[in-house]
Amino acid sequence: MRTETPWGPWDPLSLAEAVRLLAALRTPWWIAGGYAVELAVGRAYRDHGDIDVLLLRHDQLPVQQVLPGWEWWAADPPGTLRPWRPGEILPAHVHDIWCRPGPDQPWRVQFMLDDVDGGDWVFRRDPRIRLPLDQLGTATGDGVPHLLPQVQLLYKSRCRRPKDEQDFEAALPVLDDDQRSWLTETITLAEGADHPWAARLRAG
Repeated sequence: MRTETPWGPWDPLSLAEAVRLLAALRTPWWIAGGYAVELAVGRAYRDHGDIDVLLLRHDQLPVQQVLPGWEWWAADPPGTLRPWRPGEILPAHVHDIWCRPGPDQPWRVQFMLDDVDGGDWVFRRDPRIRLPLDQLGTATGDGVPHLLPQVQLLYKSRCRRPKDEQDFEAALPVLDDDQRSWLTETITLAEGADHPWAARLRAG
């Protein structure tokens, strides 16, 4: 689904295109965003204005080799895009990278960087929230790596845009007891006990 932004249009890669282009990447990566929830649910249920891929911050440089000739732009808070130079290590406050085939082309894929402490993934908004790396994601039967739905929903819990609410509703039936418990606990810790999603999760 093509969308407009102040920095030019988005015309995201399809899920299949993104998986094909990233097949050569030898460091861990996971489909994130709404597509991660759809992969967990097992069906498509909405349009997507972008496609997100999660990388570990210490693995950021290898991804530059995956799409040779493409433009890489770092989202430098608060709301600035700037070129990401080959070989540059992005600072800790930069979490998002936009990528497109050329200057006259639409943006096609967004990479997100998350931090690791030892063998644990660290939630960027609250470092008290952690997971062993082997519990961060899973893969579909045909091998597509993606974030587990409770992790993606934790990220979505702050903004609660219409698409985030749609993802939450779609994911609820597929969350098992452990996933519900973890998501309830982490939303409560990061966003407060009165968060509507935490209340829905506690209600069963």
